[in-house]
Amino acid sequence: MTEWEAGLDDEEAGAVMRTVVRQLKLWRESAGLTQAEFGVAIGYGEELVSSVERGRRIPRPEYLDRADEALGAGGKIAALKQDVAEVRYPKKVRDLKRLEGEAVELGAYNNSVVHGLLQTQEYARAVFSARRPPFTVDELEQRLSARVARQEIVGEGAARPLFTFVQCESTLRRPMGGRAVMRRQLERLLEAAKYPNVDLQVLPLGHEENPGLAGSFRLLRLKDGTTVGHVEVQHLSRVIADPKEVQLLEMRYGNIRAQALSTRESTALIETVLGET
Repeated sequence: MTEWEAGLDDEEAGAVMRTVVRQLKLWRESAGLTQAEFGVAIGYGEELVSSVERGRRIPRPEYLDRADEALGAGGKIAALKQDVAEVRYPKKVRDLKRLEGEAVELGAYNNSVVHGLLQTQEYARAVFSARRPPFTVDELEQRLSARVARQEIVGEGAARPLFTFVQCESTLRRPMGGRAVMRRQLERLLEAAKYPNVDLQVLPLGHEENPGLAGSFRLLRLKDGTTVGHVEVQHLSRVIADPKEVQLLEMRYGNIRAQALSTRESTALIETVLGET
């Protein structure tokens, strides 16, 4: 089991983990096992068992599966995996994933890196590794897992949202992670562009006008008909719900899409850049 501090910095995650910890401890004590004996039974050390029961570490799915089997819980402990999976990631990631899950349409403009929903795992690792001060190994793996989990929403299927992505050409030419990583990332963009519910456009560097100079952002149209925006800069993540501010983002996004290449032209440009990489 990869060791990393739980970092429960929000009330929701704390409440979930207090419930999980209480259940694990009650089941273990009811079975008459010490932490050391329980650790032997599930294949983990006493120190790790103690850290989990004190709420200092979040148990991984296999930990809960082994605990369920060793304690004869009949699936009651294993059922906690879904709740634990949600709080494993930072609150801002959980909130964003929920918004994406409620969206029927998602539009995004990116001018620094490829959008997170379209990143390969290797490219995402390179992006996270570029952070200064750097993430610890465990923090990096946590964020990487969270990003990959969010990508499940992209793909073919009747229940999938409609996606429009506009990438500044600079994101195609910035060799994050090196040549091999960037080639695979460009191939991933071409794959995503083939999905019937994905429109992928590129805003060329050669255009004199660029309405997106203020930075990357996204718009999410939700099932109830409302639209919210989301911006993320440095270490700040903000959901924009004020109608006037959302309207400004919608106008800006419309201008960006109008300045961008068509989907066919964008695909051709990506293929050109891939051939040069």
